[in-house]
Amino acid sequence: MPNRVLIADDDRAIRESLERALELEGYDVVTAVDGVEALTRARRDSFSALVVDVMMPHVDGVGVCRVLRADGDRTPVLMLTARAGTPDRIAGLDAGADDYLPKPFAVPELLARLRALLRRAAQAPDATDAAAADKPGAELRMASLRIDPAGRRALWGEAELVLSKTEFDLLELLVRNEGIVLDHATVYGAVWGSALTVDAKNLAGYVGYLRRKLGDAGAPQLIHTVRGVGYAVRRP
Repeated sequence: MPNRVLIADDDRAIRESLERALELEGYDVVTAVDGVEALTRARRDSFSALVVDVMMPHVDGVGVCRVLRADGDRTPVLMLTARAGTPDRIAGLDAGADDYLPKPFAVPELLARLRALLRRAAQAPDATDAAAADKPGAELRMASLRIDPAGRRALWGEAELVLSKTEFDLLELLVRNEGIVLDHATVYGAVWGSALTVDAKNLAGYVGYLRRKLGDAGAPQLIHTVRGVGYAVRRP
């Protein structure tokens, strides 16, 4: 069965060009002209991934993503926007988007990012088979942090963290390598699973969201930045 993708963009030219490009790659494509239609279709049908523009009438892309995540929908979301500033990037990712691509973009890059999202989504149920060589599926613990790779759940004490797929994958990677400084390229390759050029701002954004969500749950600083190198988690 072909992967089914929802494209939501109020720009007709972009919507139709992406529809053609994805169909040529073998995807089953459904389109929406605004956020309201995107939510209606996403709630009614099942999709492998969503490609959502930020600036849409009625309900914007950030709102679409936030509502779906609140519904418990974990379908991978690739967010598009002409607003490439850091605050806008943060807003989209903080709403639960899994990746972020500023306009104008090259269609081959969008296709590559979409393939990476779909690979990670397909591997998610068996993530521990590849990642935990000693005890597949074993719960990870660090201080009061508990990560259940099989159930895709993370908790600090009794507080469950609401994480997107990308946030969960990043946290799991860092905790599995507790005390080890992972460079940007290693983290990007392991989490995004692609050969795309490392986007340090994108990665820093996700680290920021994890720190915020951990802090909101009562955790002290666990994720440390090693300037010019990468990131590491250390016990408080």
